[in-house]
This record gives sequence, C-alpha cells and structure tokens, in this order.
Amino acid sequence: MSKRIVLKFGTGILTTDASGLQLDRGQFARLAGEISALVDTGHSVIVISSAAVAAGVAALGRKERPSSLPAKQACAAVGQSQLMRAYEESFAPHKLVAAQLLLSHDDIDSRQRRANAENTLRELLSYPRVVPVINENDSVAVEELGFGDNDQLGAEVASLLRADLYLILTRSDGLHANGRRESVVTDLAAARSHVTGEKGAHSTGGMGSKLEAVGFATGAGIETWILDGMQPDRIAAALAGEDTGTRFPAGR
Repeated sequence: MSKRIVLKFGTGILTTDASGLQLDRGQFARLAGEISALVDTGHSVIVISSAAVAAGVAALGRKERPSSLPAKQACAAVGQSQLMRAYEESFAPHKLVAAQLLLSHDDIDSRQRRANAENTLRELLSYPRVVPVINENDSVAVEELGFGDNDQLGAEVASLLRADLYLILTRSDGLHANGRRESVVTDLAAARSHVTGEKGAHSTGGMGSKLEAVGFATGAGIETWILDGMQPDRIAAALAGEDTGTRFPAGR
C-alpha cells in the first residue's frame, strides 16, 4: 500500500563529519537513491531539510557557525541555494524534481497561509516524481531557528498533509535509556527523563526537540521514528517494521 512519508534530514547527516560546514554530496546521493526507491514503489515523499545555515557558513568562507541572529540569517540566505543545488544534482540521475518551499511560524499559524501551503503541497504531490523540499525560512524568521532544527516543522507538515509516517533522520540511532536503544516508546513522559540536552555543534535541535516533535506528530495520529541517517537503508527498514532506531506508535 502506498504511503505519504515525511522525511526530516538534520544538519548533522547532510554535512561532512570533519567540519560540519560542508555539504556531504555522497550523503545526498545515497539519500536521493533511497527516496527514488520509495517513489518507484508508489509512495509520496516530502523532505524537511536543514543545513542551509551550515552551507552558507562554508560559502561565505567563515570558520565557524555565527552566534548572532542576523549573521545566521545571512548564512541561510546564501546557503539555501547551495542546499537546493545539492538536492537537484542528486535527484537528477533518478529523474526526480525538487520543489523548494520555505515556511515560517506565521505560515503554519495563519489559517490562510496554512491552507495555501497545504494546497501547494497537495498539487506538487499530484506529480509522482516531484519531491517537495521544505526548510524553515531562516533568512526572515524572527525566532532563532524556532522549529528546533526543523523537527517541529516536520511534525507540522506531517500533520498538515495527514501523513502516514514521519521519519526523523539524525546521527543518533534512536532514543537511548540506561545505555541501550529503545526499540519502541509509548510513554513520552518517561522518555523525556532520559534526555540530556546534548546536540551537535551545528544543530539547533537535540533529542529534546525531537521528542517534542514526536509528541505532536503521534498526537496527530502519525507513526514517528527516530533513525540513524548515517547508515544506509534505515528508511526502508522502518517501512518494513524492522527493529531499527526508535519507533513511536501513533496516538489514539
């Protein structure tokens, strides 16, 4: 059965491990291949992508991620085109077309803008080989990366489109508690007690923001997973119901 799948790619899995400030073209190529496999089998795919700021840092020749909001916004403005070019080039061999959408909190909170975003996305998804690539509109957002490295944005989009699955791909292989990976989590309150607040140097999220997004998505009836985006075929494994990452069943 075909599914509507929202994939969220964090900055950490789209940039090189050495610097965190260069887009990893090998990763883009692999992820494009996995997306193509989903589309080829009839699934609809929406990508929520971070890494515009990191791409802009590299393009502007900066040595590290800036701390001020205007500087981050400037990096995002430069890096967004770099990010989309990486998607376009990695999608091209698979005859996939990337469609860029930039969203802010206002777009989600406003009834009219939300309806417009939903209508646009549904129209794009009527074309089988078009893959919407969505990012927070960092260059004009007044909140400092308010969606938590796009975790919450992905949950909002998944709810908006009534997606079947929301997969959060990060550098962690799921939620860990007492030194081991949790395969399935049904008690989010208990899960939050295991969160340390640690996050990557170039990420604005962390496990805490991911669990907040999980709570929103599962509350909207969407099964959600946290997966290791550095390892191949984790997306297909989740779709097959295999023991990978951490699965959060949809709320009732």
